[in-house]
Formats: sequence, C-alpha cells, structure tokens
Amino acid sequence: MSADNPAVGFVSLGCPKALVDSERILTRLRAEGYEISPSYENSDVVVVNTCGFIESAVAESLEAIDEAMTENGRVVVTGCLGARANEIRDRFPGVLSISGPQAYDTVMDAIHAASPPPHDPFVSLIPPGGIKLTPRHYAYIKIAEGCNHKCSFCIIPSMRGPLSSRPVNEVIREAEKLVEAGVRELLIVSQDTSAYGVDLRYRAFEHNGRQVETRLTALAKELGELDVWVRFHYIYPYPNVDNLIPLMAEERILPYLDTPLQHAEPRILKSMRRPANAENTLERIRRWREICPVIALRSSFIVGFPGETEQDFNVLLEFLEEAKLDRVGCFEYSPVEGASANQLPDAVAESVRTERYERLMELQTQISSDRLRNRIGRIEQVLVDEIVARDTIVARSYADAPEIDGKVYMDFVEGIEPGDMVEVEIVGSDDHDLVAMPVTQ
Repeated sequence: MSADNPAVGFVSLGCPKALVDSERILTRLRAEGYEISPSYENSDVVVVNTCGFIESAVAESLEAIDEAMTENGRVVVTGCLGARANEIRDRFPGVLSISGPQAYDTVMDAIHAASPPPHDPFVSLIPPGGIKLTPRHYAYIKIAEGCNHKCSFCIIPSMRGPLSSRPVNEVIREAEKLVEAGVRELLIVSQDTSAYGVDLRYRAFEHNGRQVETRLTALAKELGELDVWVRFHYIYPYPNVDNLIPLMAEERILPYLDTPLQHAEPRILKSMRRPANAENTLERIRRWREICPVIALRSSFIVGFPGETEQDFNVLLEFLEEAKLDRVGCFEYSPVEGASANQLPDAVAESVRTERYERLMELQTQISSDRLRNRIGRIEQVLVDEIVARDTIVARSYADAPEIDGKVYMDFVEGIEPGDMVEVEIVGSDDHDLVAMPVTQ
C-alpha cells in the first residue's frame, strides 16, 4: 500500500463480546482513514484480537499470531490472551504491542507507531452503524464489560475486570443507529447480562426527554420499541429475569434466552462458585413456559469438573430430561491457567470426561430433535441470512442465534434476499435444523 493509504489487516477471534471490540477498533481505523486489508501481503500492520478463555482458544490464538508473524511480521496483539503478555512475548519477541481486552487506545497507538495515519482522514468513510464484522442485517451490542463473579473455572474477571455497565441512553442510541443503518436483529451481549446496571445502582439517564433506568427490563422495553428482533444472551436465571418473560409473550423481544447453567448438581455448582446455584431452576423454567409457551431456551454445561462423580453426572442428565432445553452446548472440563479450579482434588480422567460428553450430547440431540419436530405445521417468521447458489435460502427463526443454533432451509424463491423477514410454514426437521416454505400471500 502507498504511504498515503496505510492498510491494516485484522484477525478477530473469540466470542461475540470480542467481536464487538474488533468492530470498535475497525471503526476508529476507518475514521482515521486507514484501509482494511483482507490479506497479509497488502497490510502495513496486522492486528490479532485474541481469545484466552479455554486452552483450545489459547492454542488457536497463538496459531493466529504465528501465522501473522510469518506472513507479515508487523503484528499488534490485543484481546483476552493479552493478559498473558509474557507468554506471548517469550514465543513471539517481535510483536509490536501486546494489550488486553478493550485497550483501544493502546492498539491505536501501536498502529500509529507502525504506520502513521493519512493526513486527511474522511469520517464520511464510516457507515452509519460503524464497521461491522457481521452481515448487514444483524449486529451485536455489548452493554457491559467485565464480571463480578468468581467462578472457579473462569479467568474472565481477571482479564476484563469487574462489571462496568454502559449508560442505558448510550446503548439505546447505538441500537437506533444500527436500525437506521438497516439492521433487523440486535443481539445483546455482556459477560453477565442479568446484572446490567448493578454497578451503576440502576441510575437513570435521559433519552428523548424521558428518564430511563440502567436496568435490564427497562432496556428491553426500550429496544422492544424499535420494531426489530431483540435477542438476549448470557442471562443467569436471577429473579429479575422473570420480568423479561411477559415482554416475550407480548412479542416485544424475542422469546429466547441464552442461560449458561453449567451444571445441575448443587455440590458441583457450589464448587464451581456459580451464581444462582440455590435457585430452583426447573421451577423457574416451568413458570417461564406458562407465561410464554414458545420460549426457546439455550444453555451450556461442563462435564468432568473436578470431583464430579457418576451420580453427579446422572443428576445433570435427569435435569436435561426434565428441563427439555431447546439447545445445549457442552464442554469437557479442561484446566485454564490462573483458574482456582486447577487446585481442586479428584480430577476426572480424560476418557471419562469424553464419555460423559458423548452421553450428554446423545441425550440432548434427541431432546432437541423432538422439540423441533413439535414445531412442524406452525407458521413462523424467519430472518434470511444468505442465498446459496440461487438454490437454497438459509434463514433463522426466533429460536436460532447466529453461528451457535440451527438454521431454517427453504427452496430458492425469486425476490427473497438476505435481511428479509419472511413468513413461513415449518414442514420438516432433523436433529438441528428446520425445513420451511414461504406462506403464499
């Protein structure tokens, strides 16, 4: 690239929260006139936004840094793995800068030092919703950073700090700009979305002449007025979450909750230091379904946690059989550097962890398949994600978050485009996905 048009390559890894960090850095780069390059060879500098939550993610991040160093050599490292700067520096002594998550100024300073920005940047280069790494029709909004919990298997608080909620009016303004730019689905994320506003003592901020509390329910009501899909992720089953369910029944927000429960045996939950481990989760789920029968529930679980016995694992299987969650992700426990769970006794053998993982997923696959089959014959609205070779329409229903849940497949129909909302009849299903056909108007 010429000196007047410096280009930055970008590798973004990790969860949706990290994706939002990447989008913020990219937006600042474009505001300063940088080009965003899709290749190493045409980049003046490469940013690698890393993940460090579990060891497989650490390995992926280190591999990405290695590739960027090999193919380009001028590399800025940021993100969660940046908290382990010594490890990165020992392996890659030539990296230009290492910083943790949300260190936007540090990243920009490193890029400026490696490749100064143009003298006359054009803010008009920025689209109304900022730079997005998702398709045009959906976007993630991060409403808080950090987490106040001390789960024994997790090091996120040490990487991202304590809970720090964004003022509610700031979040609403961002959502409005995204909708104006054509976004049809807003995905609300943070490390602990249920706790939104606790650190600010639910302080009210002015928006459009009204005072709105920085509180989860208040935010949901405001976003529900934007006439787009609003989907909430990472919701612990606290009592205040009950207030969201009537909004789902009223179709103001999507009837979907991503609730990372992690286990069902109280002794294991206590060892995990999980919040809400004393809640009667099954009873709460029953009440949710009484209020909003179509609610879709996703969760994640860890098997093979230190001290987990066969009896403990069977309690988890019994919970799944009764809860009948729509979607479940499962992880075999693995030590994370710096996590207090590493010191717990009675480690579970790898072969046992794998066997439990396979048993859980076999059970859950059947549960998910049954719940999808029960939707055959229903009329639903879907959001179109892509058209494959003018042959197949790939869409998602209210129960399907991008990348992690299932899809809705339809035969190609002329005139339907990505980002369209389409009314369909569900005509088939398998273990993970639905088949549909558009309803003739």
